[in-house]
Amino acid sequence: PYGPIRPTHTIRVRPLTCSETRRGDQRVVATSLLGPGYATFGFSAVFDAGDSQEAVFEGSGMRQLVELATDGFSCTVFAFGQTGSGKTYTLMGPLGQVQHCPPNPTGSWWCPMQAVALTWLSIRDLLSPGPPCTLPLRWSKTRGFYVENQLSVDFESLEAIASLLLQGSQRRRTSAHALNRHSSRSHALLTIHIRSRNQASARPSRQGTLCFVDLAGSERVKETGSSGELSIEANNINRSLLALGHCISMLAKPRGKRTHVPYRDSKLTRLLARSLGGSGVTLMVACISPSSRCLSETLSTLHYASRARRVTTRPLANRKLLQSLEEEIHALQLENLSLRQQLGLPRVPMRSTEVLGTPMRMGAWPGLGGRFGPAGLHQFPLEGQLPLEGAPAWPSLYGLLRDFVVENEQLR
Repeated sequence: PYGPIRPTHTIRVRPLTCSETRRGDQRVVATSLLGPGYATFGFSAVFDAGDSQEAVFEGSGMRQLVELATDGFSCTVFAFGQTGSGKTYTLMGPLGQVQHCPPNPTGSWWCPMQAVALTWLSIRDLLSPGPPCTLPLRWSKTRGFYVENQLSVDFESLEAIASLLLQGSQRRRTSAHALNRHSSRSHALLTIHIRSRNQASARPSRQGTLCFVDLAGSERVKETGSSGELSIEANNINRSLLALGHCISMLAKPRGKRTHVPYRDSKLTRLLARSLGGSGVTLMVACISPSSRCLSETLSTLHYASRARRVTTRPLANRKLLQSLEEEIHALQLENLSLRQQLGLPRVPMRSTEVLGTPMRMGAWPGLGGRFGPAGLHQFPLEGQLPLEGAPAWPSLYGLLRDFVVENEQLR
C-alpha cells in the first residue's frame, strides 16, 4: 500500500501540421525555461515534437505503471487535450510497427481486454461483433460503477492486442472538421485485466488492471466549423469534459474543504471515479498544439492539467493478494529462523511493522545478500508513508518475498 500520492502529469507537444505551416501559423509553445512575460507551467515531464513513442513511454513513467499493474494495482493512463492534438496517437502509436514479444518464461499470464466508447448519452462495446448496441451502466458495493454485458477478449501476444486495438479503433466513430480530419466523436476506455500465476510455485496470482482513457478532444464550434449533428456531438463532448473538470476541481481541494464530488454527473466520471480520486495509480498526458491559432485551447489544457496535478489518490493493491503474500512471507521467516538455529548462526531479532494496518513481523539477516536495511532489517513503508519525489521506490511485497526465498535457498 502507498499513502496519498499525486498522479504523474506529462505534456506532449505535437509538430505543426502541413496545413498550419502553409497557413503561416507561428509556434507559440516552448519546452524550456523562459524569462518574465511568458505564461509558464511545470510538469513531471515534457515531450517536444521530436520525441518518439519510446521516449514518451520511458520518460513519462508508463513502464513503471505497467509494472505496478502486474503487481496488483489498478492503473490508469489519461490522454486529454484539444481535438487534433495527438491524444489517440500518443496512446496507440503506429499499430503496424508492433514487434514480436517472446512468451513469459517465469509464469503464465491471462489478460482479458475490454473496450468501450462513451458519449453523453450512451456506452457502446468496441470489441463486440455485430451492430453496435447501447450497454447499461450499473453500480455495486464491491465493483463500484461498471458496464454490464461488456465483452472480454483474451490475448496472448502483442500482435493479438494490436489487432484488437485496430478493430476497436475502426469501430469508433470519427468525423472530419476544420481542425481534424479524423476527429473522434466519443471517449474511449480500453481496460486490460492482468492475472498471473507462477506455475513453478504456490505463489498466489496477481490481479491488476491497466486502463487507457482516450478522451474526445474539446472543441470550439466556431473554430471547427461544425454544424447540425456534428455541432450537437461537439456540445455533448464539451459537456462531459466539463463534468470531468468539475470533479477534478473538487478533488484538487484539500480534503477538509471538499464538499460533494459530482461523479454521477456523467457516465464518464462515474466510470473514472476510482481512477480520479480512489485507490488507483494515475498517469495523465496532456496533448497540446504549438500553433498560434490554437493558443487559447492550449492554455486551457495547460490550466486544466495544472489543476489535476493537485489531485491525490491512495493506491492500494488487491487486499486478498496482499494478505496471501504476507502469510507466505511470515511462513518463510519462521522457516529461515529455524534453519539458522539448526546451523548455529546468530539470530537477528525480527521487528514488527504494519502492512494494510495488520501487525506483521518483518526481518532478515545480514551476510546472506538481498536488499536489506540497517541491522539486516528489510525496510518497508507503513501505510500513509511514501518516499520523497525522486527517491528510489520502496520494494514491493514481491521483492520482499523474493529476498526471503533467496535467503531460504542459501540457508538450505
